Amino acid sequence: MSEAVNASIGADSVIDALVEVGYRYQSDCGPAIIGPRARLRRGAIIYGDVRAGADLSVGHFALVREHTRIGDQVTIGTQVVIEGHVVIGSLVKIESQAFLPTHAIIGSRVFIGPGAALTNDRYPLRRRAEYDPVGPVLEDDVSLGARCVLLPGVRIGQGSMVAAGAVVTKDVPPWHLVAGVPGRASPL
Repeated sequence: MSEAVNASIGADSVIDALVEVGYRYQSDCGPAIIGPRARLRRGAIIYGDVRAGADLSVGHFALVREHTRIGDQVTIGTQVVIEGHVVIGSLVKIESQAFLPTHAIIGSRVFIGPGAALTNDRYPLRRRAEYDPVGPVLEDDVSLGARCVLLPGVRIGQGSMVAAGAVVTKDVPPWHLVAGVPGRASPL
């Protein structure tokens, strides 16, 4: 059985059993609003206050938390975690087991490889009163390789690529390739 009591789901959508859309994370949260032609697979959970455009595809056991905004034609793979307060453009593919923290911004036509880890907390559990977590920014046309890591607040410029396993510690100019640990950028 699927549950969508706190949700508006567009026409021609297909929702597997055991999907929850509009999860009430607090008593006064708004509904999840999902555009037409969505495909939501078994075990997916989408919180209230999520807004998604047309042709959303969500894999098995993916989690999309509150105040996430998702454009059109976005694919969210199996076991992806999107922690909420995230903006995702259109024509984006997020492969299985990727992690997107709060306050990340993802442009359009972006590819995020399997197991990619974006981070937002420079000092986990320390000095939290002194700063607010800042997620990475991926401009349009960015590609992230499998299992790469982006540190808090880095900006990946338009058209840039991050190699599999790279650790990005600083901003990347447009149309560059980052590879290595720590990542080093070179023009494409």
